[in-house]
Amino acid sequence: MPVWGWVGLGIILFAELFLFLQVKWVAVYFTPLVWTGYVLLTDGLVGTLRGHSRLGQAPREFLWLAFSSVPLWLIFEAYNLRLHNWAYVGLPDSQALRTLGYAWSFATIWPAIYETADLLQALGLGSRVAGWRLVLRPPGHASLVALGLVMVTVPVLVPPRAGGYLFGAIWLGFILLLDPINYRWGGRSLLRDLEQGQTFALYPFLLSGPVCGILWEFWNNWASAKWLYVFPIWQQGKIFEMPLPGYLGFPPFALECFAMFEFLTTLRMRLLGLRKSAEMQPAGSRF
Repeated sequence: MPVWGWVGLGIILFAELFLFLQVKWVAVYFTPLVWTGYVLLTDGLVGTLRGHSRLGQAPREFLWLAFSSVPLWLIFEAYNLRLHNWAYVGLPDSQALRTLGYAWSFATIWPAIYETADLLQALGLGSRVAGWRLVLRPPGHASLVALGLVMVTVPVLVPPRAGGYLFGAIWLGFILLLDPINYRWGGRSLLRDLEQGQTFALYPFLLSGPVCGILWEFWNNWASAKWLYVFPIWQQGKIFEMPLPGYLGFPPFALECFAMFEFLTTLRMRLLGLRKSAEMQPAGSRF
């Protein structure tokens, strides 16, 4: 296994040990510590299984994934300011240290989802072509975009008390809103995969969500700086801090992570392409 995989395993064991020994700073930063270790370990396992990995072969793209993870998750934090579905407790008093913890933690979310999907793909999940195909014509794509737009806007337009019940629409809405756009722009798209009868991304990401979700909730349960769910339903019957039905949200969340990051990546490539095209034109013809 690559050296960073062993480093990741060491970070996890270090964090678990010092959490058990009640070392305060480890308990406060346990979530970003253990997830940094998880991402490095998972990438190392992927490299071992298939000979290449994101960090090993494309470190700049890996850093782009981690960097993008912060603003992408802040979208959900913005929704939460109005809908109040979760709250953070046990955070440092210092705003600087608190911001460090936020940014570090948020930077591990998308890498965790993608690296787990990579590992599942390396283990063979989703490698077969499905026996069925889903083909949607452009009007169907437009309908999905319209429905997704409704799902991501209605929860913040209704009164906050009612919006708190509609957070599930946001976990689905960005998939419907962005994946057809990815298809239209030539980016990676679940719709294109289904059109071709391909499940190489669909199944690994669907399972990546629950795998990461269970670990998120498990490790969060032991941290001193943690999140608590305060949404107005299903507050009984929790496993760790998450009500049992809430775990159903992790598979669509992983697909949403895919759609959002691929949208951002495709948009970035289109903008770079337009910039390069403009730079190649004679100066007098750019307008």
